[in-house]
Amino acid sequence: MTANQLFKNICRKKSFLCIGLDTDIKKIPKHLLSEKKPIFEFNKAIVDATADFCVAYKLNIAFYESLGVEGWQALEETVDYIRHHYPDQFLIADAKRGDIGNTSEMYAHTFFEQFNFDAVTVAPYMGEDSVSPFLKYPDKWVILLALTSNKGAFDFQLTEDANGEKLFEKVLHRSMNWATSDRMMYVVGATKEAYFEKIREIVPNHFLLIPGVGAQGGDLEKVGELAINDQCGILVNSSRQILYASDSNLFYKAAAFEAQKIQQVMYAVLLKHGWVS
Repeated sequence: MTANQLFKNICRKKSFLCIGLDTDIKKIPKHLLSEKKPIFEFNKAIVDATADFCVAYKLNIAFYESLGVEGWQALEETVDYIRHHYPDQFLIADAKRGDIGNTSEMYAHTFFEQFNFDAVTVAPYMGEDSVSPFLKYPDKWVILLALTSNKGAFDFQLTEDANGEKLFEKVLHRSMNWATSDRMMYVVGATKEAYFEKIREIVPNHFLLIPGVGAQGGDLEKVGELAINDQCGILVNSSRQILYASDSNLFYKAAAFEAQKIQQVMYAVLLKHGWVS
């Protein structure tokens, strides 16, 4: 999926919502635990209920690999289900991988060939040769960690060199030479809204994947105003607010309600910019 195709999906669905399928078996409704495949059944119900309100799903790999073989099977089944029933969805493996070349080649093979994701999150701090294996797939995306939403981002990402350049700015400047805006996105936390203007100065054309709205305290309306570019250029992720809106048998209806509430705010942002009517 190209950036232009993603933008068209955003306009068609009047949404730039990415739903994080961070499915925690300890938090799903208890009645699902009697199912043979509880994680997949939960994901399937959530996807069926919310697909009209979002353009992407982000699966945090930790929640699946922590369950061993059954978790990996649930991951594969979820991706296959979305691919078959909702082929317009942009699928992100939130894996935060990044290692020396031959190891990264295996990670890229895993998520792009074995699981057929559109994109994978990658940590850039081992440099270009740890990222380039992911860029060998011409129709796939790399989403580099740039400025994250957690408090620990201040430990390293916001430190400055002798010239006053912050580490996350250095990551943005250097990585722009690795791929075009049709191949690379950046993770920027919603709680770091003070830095959106600077980020857009450095990477005006790239999509930003923005977590941290909702449970982590990010303000969706501010994000929509500060981070957007001339082709929208943002995917805003929400996970817990949607997934765990209810633990009743009708959990999926509560999830749909929360997703639609977020989508309506996004619709107002897109309407203001004249991209939808």
